[in-house]
Amino acid sequence: MNAPPRPSRLGPGLPPFYCPLPRDLVHPRAKEVEARAVEWVDAFGLYPDPVERAWGLATHSADFSCRIIPDGDVEAVLLFTEWNYWANAVDDWQDSGSDDADTAAVVDHGVRLLRTVEDPGASVLPDGPMTRALLDLVGRTHALLTPYELRRFVEGTRDWLLGAAWRAARAEAGSMPGLNDFVAMGPLANGTRFSLTWSDVARGDRLPADVLCSPALTALTDAAGFVVSADNDLFSYDKDDHLEPREVNLVNVLAHQEGCSPAEAVPLAVALRDRVMVLFTGLRARLADEACHRDGALHRHLAALGHYVAGSIAWQAGAPRYASPRNRYELPVAEARFALRYAEHPSTAGAEAPVPPALARWWRQLPG
Repeated sequence: MNAPPRPSRLGPGLPPFYCPLPRDLVHPRAKEVEARAVEWVDAFGLYPDPVERAWGLATHSADFSCRIIPDGDVEAVLLFTEWNYWANAVDDWQDSGSDDADTAAVVDHGVRLLRTVEDPGASVLPDGPMTRALLDLVGRTHALLTPYELRRFVEGTRDWLLGAAWRAARAEAGSMPGLNDFVAMGPLANGTRFSLTWSDVARGDRLPADVLCSPALTALTDAAGFVVSADNDLFSYDKDDHLEPREVNLVNVLAHQEGCSPAEAVPLAVALRDRVMVLFTGLRARLADEACHRDGALHRHLAALGHYVAGSIAWQAGAPRYASPRNRYELPVAEARFALRYAEHPSTAGAEAPVPPALARWWRQLPG
C-alpha cells in the first residue's frame, strides 16, 4: 500500500492485538453473500453516485458479517449483511461532522428509525432510497425472527442509536468525556447486541431469557463489546482524525485525561483493552465449562462471542474504509490493508479490576 499523504497521529503502525481466540474463520458461502448483498444495495439505490457506492462497499460489510458468523443459515447471514451495509451508511452520516448531523438531528432520526424497526407502518421517516431499503429490511426481519429475537434486535438497535446520540452530544459540546463515562457509554455505539442477535438466529439457537440476561453473560457480552469498540477506535482513528473537536474515542479520551499525545495514549488504551480481554477469556472459559455438558446452545453462543471479537479484528485489518480512509484518499484503495500483528501475551499482567467503576462489575463475575 502506498504511504498515505498524511501520517497517522498514532504512529507508523498499529500495535499487536492480543486475541487468544480461534481466528481467520469465515462463512463458507461468503462470496455468495457478498454478491447478493451488493445486488440488494444497488437495487435500492442506497448510494447516490459511484463515489459514494465505492466508499459504501469499502466497508466490507459482507466480510464483517461472514467473519463474526462463520456458520449457520445463509439467508439469515445475508439479511444481517444487508443491515450492516445500511447501518454503515447511517453511521457515516452520523460521524460526518456536517451541520445536518448535529445532536438534534441524530436523536430525531434515531427515534424515527427505532419506531420504524418496531412498527414499519408508522410512516415516521421521509420517503427515499434509505427509507425504502429500511422498510424492506424491517419487513423481512419481522418475518424471520421470533418475537423474542425481534425484541433482542430492537434493544440492540436502541443501544447503537443511544451510543451514537451520546457521542454526537459530546462532540457538539466540544467536551471530551472522562474515562469512566466513556467506557460506560461509548461502546454502545458499536451495536454489540445488534450484531449478536443474528449469530443466534443464523444457528437457530434460542437461549432462555434468564440465561441470556444473567449477570455473568451480560458482563461477558459487555466485555466483548468493549474490546471490539477499543479495537475499532484504533483501526478507525485515521478516518476521523480531521474532525475538530477531536472524535470521542478511547485514544482521545485517554490522551485528554493524561495530557499526552494520541501516540502516547495508544499503550494506555491497549493495556486497558488487554485487561478486559483477559477478563473476557477467563469468564468465557468458566461459563463454557459449566455449559458444555448440559447446554449446547449456550456453548455455541459463547463461541459466537469469540467469533465476534476475533472476526472484527480480521475484518477491520482488511477493510479499505479504515486502511485507506476518505480524509486521505479520493477513492478507497482496493488492496489497502493494515499490517496486522497478533500478540502472544497481554501487554499488562494485571488481573485485578481496572480503576473505572463502570468496568468493575465485570470482574465480580469471576470466581473468588
